[in-house]
Amino acid sequence: MVVAAAHGNEAHISTVSLALVDDLFVSLRRICTAATFERILGDAHIPMEALTQPDYRVTHDQLVKLYQCASAHTGDEMMGLWSRTIREKALKTICRALIDASSIAVALHRFTEVWNLLLDDYALELDSGERTLAVALKPRGRKAQLNRFGHMLMLKLTHGLASWLAGRELPLERVTFAFSRPAFADDYLVLFPCAVAFDSAASTLEFDAGTGAIRVARKRVEMHDFLVRAPRDWIFTASREHSIVLKVREHIHRAPRLERRLDETASDLCMSRRTLIRKLAAEGLSFQGIKDSLRRDMAISELSIGAKSLAEIADVLGFSCAAAFHRAFKTWTGITPAAYRAQLPLTAEPRKATRRVDANRRRI
Repeated sequence: MVVAAAHGNEAHISTVSLALVDDLFVSLRRICTAATFERILGDAHIPMEALTQPDYRVTHDQLVKLYQCASAHTGDEMMGLWSRTIREKALKTICRALIDASSIAVALHRFTEVWNLLLDDYALELDSGERTLAVALKPRGRKAQLNRFGHMLMLKLTHGLASWLAGRELPLERVTFAFSRPAFADDYLVLFPCAVAFDSAASTLEFDAGTGAIRVARKRVEMHDFLVRAPRDWIFTASREHSIVLKVREHIHRAPRLERRLDETASDLCMSRRTLIRKLAAEGLSFQGIKDSLRRDMAISELSIGAKSLAEIADVLGFSCAAAFHRAFKTWTGITPAAYRAQLPLTAEPRKATRRVDANRRRI
């Protein structure tokens, strides 16, 4: 029953590796003093000691707060990810330009036009083909520096804005990145609701061509809440429609104590056991690996909240005893559950911090 109750927020218990965020940390260190950098991490509830823990996982809440706190402290809404500072209220200006567009295609056209006035080293190109509607991030010259977190965030912002304008999370055909497959490639599966490829000529987001005809469903009065909450509503995907990995993860999550077998999962997804194994292997994953990553993320979520004992968490996650959970968690993260919990404040404290950051952002 506990798992079922949490099901509605399954996307928000997902985590990403610290390595995914490392390029952002590099940018922040470049534009911030050491004291400001430490303050940003503290406001985002990421302990400084986490930077020396290679297996540390960043939660949805931490990533949201990191974005909000970093942009507030630096005065750069893209936190040093691009060669030019993206000044405060840029996102508000972009939303104003899009809100009265007649369709998603028109909105994306305006989106690329505004960004091309703001960026020096990269350009956004909109390509309306017979089968796909694509937005590509391309370097303007050979000296353009590639920041993997910056490329990810720009594609997420594109998808997030388009989905918000449409009133629902829009399905994606494909996402490609202009860099080699990183060790943390699996993290992109909780960020984008589609297949993700690497070593592309450009970092690109592809919609079905019909997406462009969708009417804009938002009104100007709705902009404020979207901007204040950013990127809470769109940084992790909530869609499961086009991702076999996320479908499997959700299916396991529905079961009490996560007790779901490969055979029944394949059957419920209307495919054979062999087909499911093949589809997961094509993305470099396995059924047990997905179950373990879900257990890890749920454990981090429960430890961060601080309401349950280790024995209770172990039971919710389907472990035979607290000792088995202790060993698994240390394998996943490099530290014990007790040590992880000791690093973080309880949920009540981060919520207060969120209100402070949000109050600051109400100036937009």
